[in-house]
Amino acid sequence: MHIRKLEYSDYDEILTKWWKDWRWEYSPPRDFLPDDGTGGLIIYDGDIPVCAGFIYMSNSKLGWVEFVVSNIEYKNKENRKLYLSTLIDSLGNILKEAGAKYTYVSLKSESLINIYEELGYVKGSKGVFEMIKKL
Repeated sequence: MHIRKLEYSDYDEILTKWWKDWRWEYSPPRDFLPDDGTGGLIIYDGDIPVCAGFIYMSNSKLGWVEFVVSNIEYKNKENRKLYLSTLIDSLGNILKEAGAKYTYVSLKSESLINIYEELGYVKGSKGVFEMIKKL
């Protein structure tokens, strides 16, 4: 396993395909993402990219973990879960080191919800819709 900071080229070369593969209704444009698409981490198994995610900071003690996505073609389910857990935990640690006391996430995927719960996250609400408006 190898973790690194996202690079500018990852958005076009990796992430847009992953969001499309998972049939995301709204794949975030580059300028919607923190640091123009480089504000997060990606995890590799050897030379295979497995999962990635982003962090947003706020002007409060809240940090946001968002747009966690994985390589649909990576079939080792045990390692995928381990790598997703490691990714989410690592993103939370970055937020904590930056001064956040709370982490927020918006989820739909049951498998991701289960991973977050195993890491100590609690559900805040059910049946919530994300609303986005381009200004």
